Amino acid sequence: MKYTKEVILEQAKKLNVEFIRLQFVDILGIIKNVAITIEQLPTALDGKIMFDGSSIEGFTRIHESDMYLKPDFATFTVFPWKTGESRVARFMCDIYTPEGEPFVGCPRGTLKKVIAEAKELGYAMFAGPEPEFFLFEKDAKGDPTTITHDQGGYFDLSPVDMGANARRDIVLALKKMGFDVEAAHHEVAPGQHEIDFKYTDALRTADNIATFKFVTKVVALEHGLHATFMPKPIYGENGSGMHVHQSLYQGKENAFYDPNDDLQLSEIAYHYIGGLLKHAPALTAITNPTINSYKRLVPGYEAPVYISWSTSNRSALVRVPSARGHGTRLELRNPDPAANPYLAMAVMLKAGLDGIKNKIEPGEITLDNIYDMSYSERLDRGIDSLPANIIEAVNYLKEDSILRETLGEHIFSHFVEAKEIEWSVYRKQVHQWELDQYLLTY
Repeated sequence: MKYTKEVILEQAKKLNVEFIRLQFVDILGIIKNVAITIEQLPTALDGKIMFDGSSIEGFTRIHESDMYLKPDFATFTVFPWKTGESRVARFMCDIYTPEGEPFVGCPRGTLKKVIAEAKELGYAMFAGPEPEFFLFEKDAKGDPTTITHDQGGYFDLSPVDMGANARRDIVLALKKMGFDVEAAHHEVAPGQHEIDFKYTDALRTADNIATFKFVTKVVALEHGLHATFMPKPIYGENGSGMHVHQSLYQGKENAFYDPNDDLQLSEIAYHYIGGLLKHAPALTAITNPTINSYKRLVPGYEAPVYISWSTSNRSALVRVPSARGHGTRLELRNPDPAANPYLAMAVMLKAGLDGIKNKIEPGEITLDNIYDMSYSERLDRGIDSLPANIIEAVNYLKEDSILRETLGEHIFSHFVEAKEIEWSVYRKQVHQWELDQYLLTY
């Protein structure tokens, strides 16, 4: 269905919608919304709903705080739950200034700029994410714990997987909202789950990730559980990743496919990989944006640590799945679900386009398990490591003029400032591990 203003107003009335959430994400990827009543919907559809941007992280200064929300009509959907007898709908929105210009601090607008650049080169990016999350029990006060709701493992089913009912209801809610859910299963760690969406264009994929995280938390709450997308909530268990499968299309043709190549990959695919690998250290600041992200990116837990590519080796940063033809794609394995989906898609696409423009070669394919290699072996083969922590990644980002330009000075400076403050606070803390390790010893 093509949504016009008239169609949306008609659908809202037909479905007994009383409230509308105008949603967007801030620079750190946290979903925000302005709630309006059905009477304000015509005004909202004209892009005339104003909000105070100064109250949102990294958005704007006090003296220029008025911002406007412009709904993307294609994102109109009704939440499957009810408030009494009425329903609640939502739009994903772009942020505009009072002068009618796209706001430079809007992450969704940042992604749209890179998509437009790709279009000028004749490409459209398609992506399929694999977001993982944990379901935890709550304590007597209703606060979340790190006690898992089950003791299941990879692809386990009830009765071991006690989170199956919550996961089922999350999938059903998403399907009612128009999501194409491809797979849903228990992951490796107890209490860990994964729900995968069907491949679609980059903007819709980013919208879907933002909505998915919101819906997952709401449905988990209905089951008395807390859903978290924190990358590494439990020591000694696998962390939660968000592998992103991606490809470029030229019209109806997959630009990554070449039946005449040994691996059936095109030069465009090789150069796209080259771009991802070249920018990987700086890219990581955006795709793995928290201090906790780097406690997942360690050897031994199936998360990538080394900058390399392969066709079957899951220890590599970029993997090329076996599907060919229209299914030809690359899988970037380091992103985690704490990432701002719009900024993550933007920097991944920009890195790949830089590889194509400058014909960056990806280097030698790595078929051996990199975790089994010594440091000198990796050095001899030119395999570098991803940053060890967020501040190291931020420092790489500062030096990467391509990605800095992609983010724009507003988002770049606010993001870097937030991460530097976060790191400063973290490194000054005395953590329980230090007390356990040193208090009695010294």
